[in-house]
Amino acid sequence: MMVMLWLGATVARADSITPDISSMDLSRTDEGLFLSANMQFELPGQVEDALRQGIPMYFTAEAQVQRERWYWSDQHLGTATRYYRLTHQPLTRRWRLHISNTAFAGSGTGLALGQTYEQLEDAIGAIQRISRWKILEPAQLGSSSGVSVQLRFRVDLSALPRPLQISALGRAGWNLQLTRTMALEATP
Repeated sequence: MMVMLWLGATVARADSITPDISSMDLSRTDEGLFLSANMQFELPGQVEDALRQGIPMYFTAEAQVQRERWYWSDQHLGTATRYYRLTHQPLTRRWRLHISNTAFAGSGTGLALGQTYEQLEDAIGAIQRISRWKILEPAQLGSSSGVSVQLRFRVDLSALPRPLQISALGRAGWNLQLTRTMALEATP
């Protein structure tokens, strides 16, 4: 019996996904600089448990654009942030995802795009895909030589209720952070 339990745990770990930003694409147009990305991750166990108990979870995607300089520290060109709020509605057994370019204030969602999903996997799939997100205005970019974009995605523990913030500190069961940096190809 113990051998089967151990074997089951080993198989479960082998199937788990390594958190990663699997693809990232930058495109520069007359309208600005756009970012598209695909992320691969599984929700940490404690995050999923909190969601199923009706506690909203917050995620943050942040794109930071910098120009490399040889004579000084890198020049900061701009930062774009996207906020996600995922909730479970136990009565309807549905998942609600809100996406906003401004932080969620209090219990309201402010100005946000809302979508309802039947399955948690579908809602997570929507979070994992970023498509044509405008991260910089054309005037802010100037030339594209030496420009790099760093994309960071994480669970926003600061938005949790205070008792959960205290219990989540330093625990791996709450930790989800992805980072990838990509250089923008210079335009001729």
